[in-house]
Amino acid sequence: MDTATRLLRLLSLLQSRPQWDGAELATRLDITPRTVRRDVTRLRSLGYPIDAEAGTGGGYRLGPGGRLPPLLLEDEEAVAVAIGLRSTTTTTVSGVEEAAVSALAKLNQVLPVRLREQVGAISAQVAQLPQGDLPTIDPDVLTTLAAACRDTEGLRFAYRTHDGTDSIRSVEPLRIVHTGRRWYLVARDRDRDAWRTFRVDRITNPQPTGQRYHFDNPPDPLAFITESTGIAPWNLLARVRVEVDAETARQHLPPTEVVVDLVDATSCELRYAANDLGPLVFQTTRIPWPFEILEPPELRAAVHAIGRRLLDS
Repeated sequence: MDTATRLLRLLSLLQSRPQWDGAELATRLDITPRTVRRDVTRLRSLGYPIDAEAGTGGGYRLGPGGRLPPLLLEDEEAVAVAIGLRSTTTTTVSGVEEAAVSALAKLNQVLPVRLREQVGAISAQVAQLPQGDLPTIDPDVLTTLAAACRDTEGLRFAYRTHDGTDSIRSVEPLRIVHTGRRWYLVARDRDRDAWRTFRVDRITNPQPTGQRYHFDNPPDPLAFITESTGIAPWNLLARVRVEVDAETARQHLPPTEVVVDLVDATSCELRYAANDLGPLVFQTTRIPWPFEILEPPELRAAVHAIGRRLLDS
């Protein structure tokens, strides 16, 4: 193995997990530990930040900053990244479209012809409907929130509510959720000692606080978003018992519209909401399993009337 190939292989190993023992790297690369040390020195001279710690529990790890290491992708991974970048050109994250185009151009330059043809064939069969007037997201804000979720680090940020009220929030982030139309942050509000959802497009100037935390019993982020945005704000709540297990129901029903609650091994309860009866009727008639409408009574009457009309026809 020549030196250039060995250096690329070493970078690939350092990317694959947080830390490597020098002896492990030597075994993987079929070289001596002394050669590992020399190769690490070469990579550092090229701008790659590689940290090293001696002693028990020490080893080598790829640090932040410096040059971006080359990504060594399998064929399927390269195709997935290329298709994702093409889709991102119509994202609602402001500024990302141009970066996606630039990254896609670089990737296309090095993709083998067979993979470029595969990406083109798949993309040609994919169409995206216009999303309408959706709020744009500052990519720097999104990146800061994602890093805080990953590192379990507290945040402070300015937040504007739907009625235009401005406030400063101190939170412990759990997860970012994208519903297909909007981005939300699920976090525990430290001042209110309660779980909250925050629309990312209403967050400005997020700053890490340096405070670490641990959640003992956090909510399910998807279910929490559905409860907060799909149930709580609306006037009419439907409760429907369905003869199917909860896991099957969750696989078939949109998680941003319907909350699925376990009843027993063979049944579950669905909850969904709206401001008038029409959407509830529509959602109910789409249920593909036997069901019983628990509430409201007017939903039961409306669905029965539709059933009778269909039978008469």
